[in-house]
Amino acid sequence: MHPFRADLHCHSSFSDGTDTPEALIDLALEKGLSGLSITDHDTLGAYPQALDYAQKRGLLLLPGIEFSAYFQESPVHILAYAFRLKSEALLTLCGRHRKRRFERNLEIVQRLKGLGIHLGEIKGEGRPHIALALIEKGVVGSIQEAFDRFLGDGKPAFCPGKTISVEETLEVIHRAGGRAVIAHPHLIRKQSLLRRLSELPFDGIEGYYAKFSPERERKYLELGRKKEWLITGGSDYHGTNKPFSSLGSSWVDEKTFYTLYDHFNEFRSQ
Repeated sequence: MHPFRADLHCHSSFSDGTDTPEALIDLALEKGLSGLSITDHDTLGAYPQALDYAQKRGLLLLPGIEFSAYFQESPVHILAYAFRLKSEALLTLCGRHRKRRFERNLEIVQRLKGLGIHLGEIKGEGRPHIALALIEKGVVGSIQEAFDRFLGDGKPAFCPGKTISVEETLEVIHRAGGRAVIAHPHLIRKQSLLRRLSELPFDGIEGYYAKFSPERERKYLELGRKKEWLITGGSDYHGTNKPFSSLGSSWVDEKTFYTLYDHFNEFRSQ
């Protein structure tokens, strides 16, 4: 009998992962996980099929999503959990992100064209999909090279696109009944920025991440405990797009999982 483990951060082919929702659920069971949250970027597209499939396979599936936001001109990602899946406010925010990504993609493709790189139709909404198109074209050899040379912040084809604030994102998550968590806080380089973020009405922080050592996680765990926040964890698994992180490499225990899962089930019983 495996101990209870739940990975609360992974991505499917509905955003920038390579596995279908069904394949993610199958893999979670192979890894001995008891629970999972698919946290695609700015979309809930995986859930209509994933919830039914998880139930058939006997895996506990917690609705989740990872929102892109900005705070004082810095990018911040927010994990949301245990919300009403049919929340109009949440679905509207997803629609705004879909439009934002589409418009940004067009601008990036135009900038690449100005650099003499002509790409055809992009299969997907995010920068990783443009990176894959650059690989197919033979311009770069990897997703990392695509970001280092063209798509990363400040690079020749970078385009920030329209932004949505952290404050507005938190308001929408809470209106949908969800819990808002600071994702991968190690990517927030300025400690002053993290400190200001911690003064906003977050409900948790991702204290356990991918294959990080306990030493690297310590300061985020300390912040979470100080704020009396929920401390979540997950692998940030993307399939072959980020092969260094395997599903289940970070996880939460039964108590943490059910704190969120029971909250979600309150909506389903209403």
